[in-house]
Amino acid sequence: MKKKVVVALGHRALGTTLPEQQVAVKQTAKSVADLVQDGYQVVITHSNAPQLGMIHTAMNEFGKNHPDYTPAPMSVCSAMTQGYIGFDLQNAIREELLTRGIYRTVSTVLTQVTVDPYDEAFYTPTKVLGRYMSAEDAAIERKKGNYVVEEPGKGFRRVVSAPNPVKIVEMDAIRTLSDADQVVIACGGGGIPVLEQDHHLKGASAVIEKDLTAGKLAEELGADALIILTSVEKVFINRGTDQEEQLGEITVSQAKQYMEEGHFGVYNMLPKFRASVSFIEKGEGRRAFITCQESLRDALKGRTGTVICQD
Repeated sequence: MKKKVVVALGHRALGTTLPEQQVAVKQTAKSVADLVQDGYQVVITHSNAPQLGMIHTAMNEFGKNHPDYTPAPMSVCSAMTQGYIGFDLQNAIREELLTRGIYRTVSTVLTQVTVDPYDEAFYTPTKVLGRYMSAEDAAIERKKGNYVVEEPGKGFRRVVSAPNPVKIVEMDAIRTLSDADQVVIACGGGGIPVLEQDHHLKGASAVIEKDLTAGKLAEELGADALIILTSVEKVFINRGTDQEEQLGEITVSQAKQYMEEGHFGVYNMLPKFRASVSFIEKGEGRRAFITCQESLRDALKGRTGTVICQD
């Protein structure tokens, strides 16, 4: 029976601009094809911060210049990123697989993820995105009820909430496609954040941390491993000090200790460890890998990477 893995792609796997993305996904497709060739069932999720900022800015500028059009809500912009990233990614993976003589369907699932309307994150927005604004534009955003933050010497930017994922709405479809041995791209950007109101799903003005959704996706699929690709081969603790150390294989207990000691918050590694620990604790024999794309194959063979295992 094939092992199932969920792969969370970071910024480096996608680039920032449209041309960068088209180049980046070709290399990413090679890494995904390696996994398929090695006999894994693969489900992919990905980040979307630069793309979301670009689309949100473009839609708002369009709305300002065309009074008959309203600015696009954050949830709509998130849906757009899933479509356009999925388009490039699934075509690059399909092409790479066919080049290797592997015939496998690659599908992108437009994925909604419910969030709790009472999540504390809604009261303390932290995710900065979009263009720099003048003080006048920032004042307009505040009148709309949006949060903005000033970056000295640069201007103002929109800041949104990052609530925790609660439920993946299209989970049954993702599981069915994965069980049919398709390569599935889902929950892009952490999923389109929605609030559940009886049978109605209402878009939320927020973004979801993609690593936390990746962990929930791996958990719901019963995956054997969660793979989080980032910019470093191994994660550091005590970064920038005389006690700087790279982490190889560690246990869940060690990971929790490092989180409590505050090693990962500054370098945005904390969500990756939170997701990994939660995933591993909810099933037997599970492992999580945090490494860079170039080292993925070696990490799965135990040669490198930061690997989190059960105690």
